[in-house]
Amino acid sequence: MAETDDGTADTGADTGRGGARDERRAARLAKHIGTFARKHGGAEGQLAYLGQAGTRIVLVGGDGGWGDLVAPSHGVALSAAEKAGLTLHETFDGEFAAKVRTGRYEWSRMAGIQVGGRANPGGAPDTGGRAGPGGDANS
Repeated sequence: MAETDDGTADTGADTGRGGARDERRAARLAKHIGTFARKHGGAEGQLAYLGQAGTRIVLVGGDGGWGDLVAPSHGVALSAAEKAGLTLHETFDGEFAAKVRTGRYEWSRMAGIQVGGRANPGGAPDTGGRAGPGGDANS
């Protein structure tokens, strides 16, 4: 491996067919990001590393709508965000997270049976009167 001027190792991943494929993937993702941004009055995002699965690009629209895309690598995700002009946040907390608007569907999926979502097939665990995952301290 050759070393670049900034001291990082050059793996050669940006050359040849692999680099061209990554550029096409980044361009496709950037197109999807742009479509999302136009539909939701702009967009901001955050990159979340998923391990071998790649990197998730979490998008939050100006209207509070949200969505996500998965890129095969962090480099492709970053390139797509740059091509789309997406403002990136380091973390998904504070003011950024407060911009997300969820609807009835999301609340029912997050809370499950407690607010009318699908029942937990395993049933609620015995929490000894303490609230816990799937448990309700008031039952």
